[in-house]
Amino acid sequence: MSAAPPDTLTGLRGLRGPIVSVLSVAGFLLVWFIAAEIAQSRLLPGPVEVLSYVVDEALHGDLLAELGITLWRVTASFVVAMAIGSVLGLAMGESPALNRALDPWLIVLLNLPALVIIILAYVWFGLNEAAAIGAVALNKIPNAIVTMREGARALDPGLDEMARAYRLSYWSKLRNVTLPQLQPYFAAASRSGISLIWKIVLVVELLGRPNGVGFELHLNFQLFNVTAILGYTVAFVTVMLAIEYLLVQPLERRTTRWRNKPV
Repeated sequence: MSAAPPDTLTGLRGLRGPIVSVLSVAGFLLVWFIAAEIAQSRLLPGPVEVLSYVVDEALHGDLLAELGITLWRVTASFVVAMAIGSVLGLAMGESPALNRALDPWLIVLLNLPALVIIILAYVWFGLNEAAAIGAVALNKIPNAIVTMREGARALDPGLDEMARAYRLSYWSKLRNVTLPQLQPYFAAASRSGISLIWKIVLVVELLGRPNGVGFELHLNFQLFNVTAILGYTVAFVTVMLAIEYLLVQPLERRTTRWRNKPV
């Protein structure tokens, strides 16, 4: 009996990961279905009932609009936080004096509860979109600074000397020497940042916005509508997973493919 071709074996190994993930989700849905059937309570609707609600709200309700609003806030907050955090982190990593000056404030922001920042932003700047996005970004910026600062400290001085020897311009050095070394740190800051922002945006919407997934969760909590709460949660998680698997991970593989190239 002949062995399977190498290409076939590679394809089977590639399918193993997705199959395990699908089986894991299917197992969770099965447990949820059994628990709902045993409980027979409006406090624990089954997956079929929740899925029916999601489809109905998507076709005839405000589900897609609310998801779009939340996604806009997540995107805006992420861009602001990563832009400011990356610049400050790089500057603090390269300048010991600046690091000493800003480090106490960095520690304060790292340990200040997100709820305090959100409440103060609404009190000082009003219940508006700028305050909401600013509060979310401010909760993420310290984490981005810490990660990028460590990346700046880990830069290879030998490569920096080589850039000076070849008299590279600032932008050429940044593009060809500095940024490739910082890419793993930027990826780590981005991955942790997007997961943190997903959560904080919902709190911001719950406390002070008239729309978004967080607002809908708060509204349905007041109405004690568990089906709607789970429906919006499932829709939110689905969007989050879609972005992770269809955007974040492919982009990360694309930006790190140079590591796997043969020398």
